[in-house]
Amino acid sequence: MMKKILAIMLVTSAVAMSAQASDTKVMLPIAGAMAANDAQARLGDSVKFYFAGQTTPAIIKTLGSDKVSLKTNAVGKSDEKSCNWVFLSDMISLQKRAVELGANAVVNITNNYNNVENPSATEFECHVGTIMSGVAFKADFVRIGDK
Repeated sequence: MMKKILAIMLVTSAVAMSAQASDTKVMLPIAGAMAANDAQARLGDSVKFYFAGQTTPAIIKTLGSDKVSLKTNAVGKSDEKSCNWVFLSDMISLQKRAVELGANAVVNITNNYNNVENPSATEFECHVGTIMSGVAFKADFVRIGDK
């Protein structure tokens, strides 16, 4: 009887560990994430955002670059919901850094999960696990002129 209980415990532990370690790459539309969670209103318009490949107004001065890689709770949420939430968290983090540096735009925003660049002007990369979802970007902070 003890052997059966031990075997069940081992199998259950192995299944739980493999489920916890899941990491599924999901590509979602940037436009959808900007429309979710009141993102546009939360970000306002004091800092402009341009993803890799998008045309920007004239850059007056480059003020630095940085990376952001945040995670959010994915338990009980759809991939899209948790990914859109962490996307917004990353964008808010980029915005705060831009303000600190005196930038009015964040340009060349590139997917950068595990330091692997995946540029896209239309989609963002999210990695979804059983417990957490994560989005990572790298970007440049600049002052741009009027459009």
